[in-house]
Amino acid sequence: MTVEVLPANQPETFYRGAGRIAAFRSAPAAPDRPEDWVGSTTTRFGLAPSGLSTLPDGRVLADAISADPAWWLGPQRTDAGVLVKLLDAGQRLPLHVHPDRRFALSHLASPYGKAEAWVIVSAVPDAYVHLGFARDVSPDELAGWVAAQDTGQMLAATNRVPVAAGDAIFCPAGLPHAIGEGILLVEVQEPTDFSVLLEYETFGVADGHLGLGYDLALQCVDRAAWTPERLDGLRGTPSRLLPETADEFFSARRLGGGDRVEQGFGVLVVVSGAGRLAGEQDDLAVRRGDTLLVPHAAGPLRLDGQVEAIRLAPSGG
Repeated sequence: MTVEVLPANQPETFYRGAGRIAAFRSAPAAPDRPEDWVGSTTTRFGLAPSGLSTLPDGRVLADAISADPAWWLGPQRTDAGVLVKLLDAGQRLPLHVHPDRRFALSHLASPYGKAEAWVIVSAVPDAYVHLGFARDVSPDELAGWVAAQDTGQMLAATNRVPVAAGDAIFCPAGLPHAIGEGILLVEVQEPTDFSVLLEYETFGVADGHLGLGYDLALQCVDRAAWTPERLDGLRGTPSRLLPETADEFFSARRLGGGDRVEQGFGVLVVVSGAGRLAGEQDDLAVRRGDTLLVPHAAGPLRLDGQVEAIRLAPSGG
């Protein structure tokens, strides 16, 4: 067998979960931890090795890939290029921003920023996310809000976007956002842990400027107005889960019974039902809550049964 069924990988963080990951997963998981980093070769910012995934045989995934990159990633890739998470918002997350690649390369010595996308697995009635400012915000206004930790003014300036199970939204780097309470989602993102917290004091965090100071860190924020029409462009279409603008960073595809899983490194998250995942070297039962790491060497696979999964892969995968 080449496909790896992954255990939970739940690093500590500063906000609360509500047990949704433990209820969702087929394998044991901590009920109070709000994130599960799936197939991760990424460490938490400033807290390495926290965040790294360990394979069932005890190997650290990042080390296994380094030892045999062609087997895991194929002949064209040198790193995983993607991070997948399960995220359980037991409370509203703080308003925050992720830098883009240009900012990250200039100031954080990384070729990757942190564009991300969310596929909503479950959500309470009237669930929402804050996404982008609804009007243009000046640099001085934003800096004043952050310095005073004026959460009310910050949130009032954002778009409050309703979400429900099955929704998928691309969140470009630079866009201010906060996931509301009561949501379980699958997140795919660039493989970094770069977050600039616009709101931090009420979450018990000392600051959130990535060690850069806020004068510099706030330069990565998209302060422009996002109209309802622009926000609509962050959603997919009936024929694709995410908009084309996400393709530069990662891919996400919804799969059902009878669908082919193309060859390539990626993660499968089974979001409903049960079935089988089979290929030339693999034949395993899968069910809701399973998280599976698929190496390039597995070749093409087929998903069968009354089952739905999300395939998440790096750009071009």
